[in-house]
Amino acid sequence: MSTPSFDADVLVVGAGPAGVAATLMATSLNMTVLVVEADSIGGKLQTIGALENVSGNWTTGPQLADALAADLSRLEQAGRCSLVRSRAVGVKGHSDRAEVILADTQVLSARAVVVGTGVTAMAPSDTDWISAAPSLATPPLWRAKPEQIGPRTYVLGGDRPLGTWLRAHPQSSATLHVLAPPTDDYKLAEVSGDDRVRIVPVSHVSLSQPDHGDGFTVEVKDRQGIHRTYTAASVLANLGSRPAALKGLKVDENGYCPPEMQHPRIFVVGDLRSGRYQRITTAQGSGAEAVLSYYYSVA
Repeated sequence: MSTPSFDADVLVVGAGPAGVAATLMATSLNMTVLVVEADSIGGKLQTIGALENVSGNWTTGPQLADALAADLSRLEQAGRCSLVRSRAVGVKGHSDRAEVILADTQVLSARAVVVGTGVTAMAPSDTDWISAAPSLATPPLWRAKPEQIGPRTYVLGGDRPLGTWLRAHPQSSATLHVLAPPTDDYKLAEVSGDDRVRIVPVSHVSLSQPDHGDGFTVEVKDRQGIHRTYTAASVLANLGSRPAALKGLKVDENGYCPPEMQHPRIFVVGDLRSGRYQRITTAQGSGAEAVLSYYYSVA
């Protein structure tokens, strides 16, 4: 039987915190690495306006993203890894190799694959508590500047970027009316003491725009079944995220990809693993740990 040829020892899909940590660990162990990334290095770090739980004296996500890009550039220049600018659409594990399928149908192979594709922002149509036309545009909260938020600004959802936005704009006196379903209650604990937040507990929201397109009509059913209607000058989305799972990964009932469910040559890292550990530092740790797990399994 012929020995299979590989494009690299390890294929890393996604150049966010988890993927870059996996790359650094693998190259430090003298493994060859291909990193597959279609978008910006650092991933969702670009959307984080304030950091307070990541060591290294970073104050914003983009700062850390720039540092990760510098890490990959340094490794590339040293000939220790290569960056493939393409979108991965699938993975497959075999007894002697693992494969990554790209959008252009090219197939890359390696001894192991580390998948750190993370999560993607949810739209109103992805939820079961909001009714809205698919064409209705609700820009994300994290992009909003304080001067764009008026007294009738409503926020859909109480996901954690709410706290990040408030920390990123400590001088802002803007009031955010947050429409929050029961599933977001535990996330709102971290902003409960901020008087710039008005929590509106809801069970369902219907969102529409008048024919002239000026503002929004927000029909709310609260948790006691009482209906109220608000007129909003603007509506911002803060709905959380859903897993960006590749075809071929095993998913649980929530769409996440627990590492223990995957093929032995496929390692899932970062936010893709679970909704409970979506933090930068846990993502980085999982990337390094996955590579070490593979390394010691074949050592």
